[in-house]
Amino acid sequence: MTNRAELLPLPAAPAQASWPTERWTTSDLDPRVDSAQLESMLDHAFAQPTPDDLERTHAVLVVQRGAIVAERYAEDVGPEDTFLSWSMAKSITSALVGILVRQGRLDIKAPMPVPEWSADDPRSKITIDQMLRMVDGLRFREAEDLGNGSIRYYPPEESDVIPMLFGEGQGDVASFASGLPKVAEPETRWNYNSGGSNLLARLVGQTVGGGREGMERFMKQELFAPIGFKSADPRFDDMDTFVGASHFFANARDYARFGLLYLRDGCWDGHRILPPGWVDYSRTPGQLSGGLYGAHFWTIPGSLGLFYCSGAQGQRILLSPKLDLIVVRLGKTPPHKVDAVVRYCKEIVDLFRATAE
Repeated sequence: MTNRAELLPLPAAPAQASWPTERWTTSDLDPRVDSAQLESMLDHAFAQPTPDDLERTHAVLVVQRGAIVAERYAEDVGPEDTFLSWSMAKSITSALVGILVRQGRLDIKAPMPVPEWSADDPRSKITIDQMLRMVDGLRFREAEDLGNGSIRYYPPEESDVIPMLFGEGQGDVASFASGLPKVAEPETRWNYNSGGSNLLARLVGQTVGGGREGMERFMKQELFAPIGFKSADPRFDDMDTFVGASHFFANARDYARFGLLYLRDGCWDGHRILPPGWVDYSRTPGQLSGGLYGAHFWTIPGSLGLFYCSGAQGQRILLSPKLDLIVVRLGKTPPHKVDAVVRYCKEIVDLFRATAE
């Protein structure tokens, strides 16, 4: 497993930075960036008819050193329009867990307190940390990696995610997830588990108390309001559990605010929101994932220290500590073409490589 000491350091806020709590500042592109090439890439993403590789793109937003340096929207979309995060919500769920850790209300080394699991249930020994890193040993059938950046979602008759989100489990997603069988010992395999994310979201809600209103109040007071994340629209099931695996809406600028919080080591304008070390914990790649997943964040091996939030249909918040760079891409790309979104975002990052300091 990669040692956290080997991670690239997170960038400090520029000395004269203005925090985008109320509004983003804009800045000219660094002159070392090929502006014509960047413009061409934006033209391609928003071409009409939609390009065959990316298909529909709603928004692309690029932030460097805390300021917007490029921003483009589809013809029928504006900066205030919100879009479904899909699995980028998992990273937000992780942040909520982190806040409770900072407050001393959760210990990630402790077992997951799942009411449906009795004390003698072998699943009751699964820790919060193992669920965040998705090495919990539970069965969850969602999608398989086709090996070229694309994925194939399991058909409904083989899937766990479809009945959980859209079938018999949608009224109580955490209860559905609690029924997942153990198929391996924890720490012996990595398996993408949206059910685990919903169990974590329920745990946050149970810890803060007050039902849906209590959870919404906690999210707003402790995460969204401090960073100016005004468009946040989390969705809940019938049991007032935040569907923390996938059901969250926000606009591109607010998704970028969330990214900036992580590039700034969980601090915002002099205030600590996430506990010390939480961002490094989140972006430390695990060996069992092939070095591609940390704790509810994906990672990309290489010299730029890339880590990112990822959602179905090509939703991305891509972060580079080396370049102090955020790339947000929102759209509607089918699963078998998502590799094109991966390439597209990396190509944008590559344009900024010359700005490494």
